[in-house]
Amino acid sequence: MSRQITSRSQIPTARRIVVKVGSSSVSGANASQIPLLVDALAAAHERGAEVILVSSGAIATGMPYLKLDGRPSDLATQQAAAAVGQNVLIFRYQESLDRYRIVAGQVLLTAGDLENPGHRSNAQQAMERLLALRILPIVNENDTVATHEIRFGDNDRLAALVAQLVGADLLLLLSDVDALYTRPPEDPGAERIDEVAVDDVLDRVEFGGIGSTGVGTGGARTKVAAAKLASSSGTPVLLTSTHLIGEALAGQQLGTWFAAENVPSTARTR
Repeated sequence: MSRQITSRSQIPTARRIVVKVGSSSVSGANASQIPLLVDALAAAHERGAEVILVSSGAIATGMPYLKLDGRPSDLATQQAAAAVGQNVLIFRYQESLDRYRIVAGQVLLTAGDLENPGHRSNAQQAMERLLALRILPIVNENDTVATHEIRFGDNDRLAALVAQLVGADLLLLLSDVDALYTRPPEDPGAERIDEVAVDDVLDRVEFGGIGSTGVGTGGARTKVAAAKLASSSGTPVLLTSTHLIGEALAGQQLGTWFAAENVPSTARTR
């Protein structure tokens, strides 16, 4: 049975948590953040939580191996970079998880997989079995086979759909910004938004670009859309920065909290 988490302070009691991390947080110079990320995931795993990591970064991680200076614009090169980068990315995660004797399981999905009832059911069953075996699933879009027509577009949406798929008690969206602001936080007059109610349309928010690194495809707009998607399905969302993951999973008062709509337990996945 899933439980309704209604505040940050209850996060340590969450039984099933989906954590999403972006490309800019785990690639390039920031690949050094992977051990910090793993430390927090392992702590939640140790207290009995079932943790699913949705991680971007395959293309960005593969770029140096293809001697690319920037994110490729053509699909074939993106697919090639993803094929190389996904292997390296999972190795880095597993190498860090080895410190805690936690085994990672790679799950690659396309949008078509979650739209096709048969594929969706198979993905759900596989995820449930991995969690029952105390494996930590690491989910990413299957960039090597995905086409422009069937892409999620960003892994924020993928994370929200995975949270729906497994009936998560919490979705933690991580980025390089500590919270949602009324405008890009570096702009004068930007104000941090502490909590977003279910019916809040956030018309006071001015969205900026996708970030400073140029390796990701999302931004504040995609995170808000994903948070709204998850919260409307009964999963609350906390949006904060990657380096605050430990504090976030410990239930500290930080980031931006998206309250979940009350959904009957029979309507949820589990």
